[in-house]
Amino acid sequence: MSAEDAGPGSGSKPRSELGAQSGPLCTEHGQALSWFCCSERRPVCAACVEPGGRCRGHRIRPTEECAEQLRNKMVDQCERLQLQSAGITKYVAEVLTAKSQRAVSMASTARELVIQRLSAVRSLCESEEQRLLEQVHGEEERAHQSILTQRVHWAEMLQKLDTIRTSLVDMLTHLDDLQLIQKEQEVFERTEEAEGILDPQESERLNFNPKCTQSPLLTQLWAAAILSSFSGTEDVRVDERTVSPFLQLSDDGRTLTFSAKKSRACADGPERFDHWPNALATTCFQSGLHGWVVNVQNSCAYKVGVATGHLPRKGSGSDCRLGHNAFSWVFSRYDRDFCFSHDGQHEALGLLRCPARLGVLLDLRAQELLFFEPSSGTVLHTHRTPFPGPLFPVFAVADQTISIIC
Repeated sequence: MSAEDAGPGSGSKPRSELGAQSGPLCTEHGQALSWFCCSERRPVCAACVEPGGRCRGHRIRPTEECAEQLRNKMVDQCERLQLQSAGITKYVAEVLTAKSQRAVSMASTARELVIQRLSAVRSLCESEEQRLLEQVHGEEERAHQSILTQRVHWAEMLQKLDTIRTSLVDMLTHLDDLQLIQKEQEVFERTEEAEGILDPQESERLNFNPKCTQSPLLTQLWAAAILSSFSGTEDVRVDERTVSPFLQLSDDGRTLTFSAKKSRACADGPERFDHWPNALATTCFQSGLHGWVVNVQNSCAYKVGVATGHLPRKGSGSDCRLGHNAFSWVFSRYDRDFCFSHDGQHEALGLLRCPARLGVLLDLRAQELLFFEPSSGTVLHTHRTPFPGPLFPVFAVADQTISIIC
């Protein structure tokens, strides 16, 4: 409001003018500085705001009203600072601590995995073992260093917020109205400084990266070394209840033959695929290391891989088609084209020749699925992902015959 609207002549006087005059006085009139000129941003006396005064026509307010408004803003800011400090304290105590523990756990798992695989081919890859262990150690150190840096950073931010809050509380406690108003710019600067401190954000740099254990040499040697230990140990057979009516299953449950004509002999049931030429195995893998080999030399159109028990069975939609949904991971061949498929994503594989046999290794401890050629030990494709649950070997054939080899 203007001086004419709220000056001393209007009958409204601030409390500071009604009481005993104390504190600094107006250098021009010798009266108490009981008003604040918002236009000139300075305290003034009652005479200054009268019709003949220097602040005539200016926007003025009682000093205590300005101070009260600023005091309320400071109280709100202190509350926000307290909440922000609590959030950062919880992040440091819980999130960063959990990150640190998880980094230690994942580093330990990765280290054991590297040692386990290299032990099978120790005479050929001791130097590779050392290199990979150093990478795991380096990644662990990097994760810890990132976490330590975050701890130091947020400790500094907490200290800064505490300093700002303490300063504001000290102003609120010890300054009178006039002194408080004169500190308005400092309050603004401190508030702006506090607002510049952002809240913690999730960062991948705080996580241990398990990809540091990936090595083409290690994968190749490990697959070749493990292959012989699975000869005759995995009794994988097809579950007759799941076999598509476009497939015929041999008596031993190991051979699937495609038929363009839909069989009427198959009794329909909830487990059976009724459109796509698919079939699941009876075996379900929940943990450990597993392997099986499929003879695919007679077929130019097949799929071999794993799927969860949640894979839909009914209808012609992609949700039942292997590799086109989130429930299946398969190696596919169509004529001369090979690819790995999952959830509708197809990764082309540039194979130089068609494998006569296709080997599958499923390492649920490492969450890894590997396809290889048994005769040469060549790794055709490796896929690493957190699998959602127990997995079944799964098959599809749209040309001739494929057979599971003991």
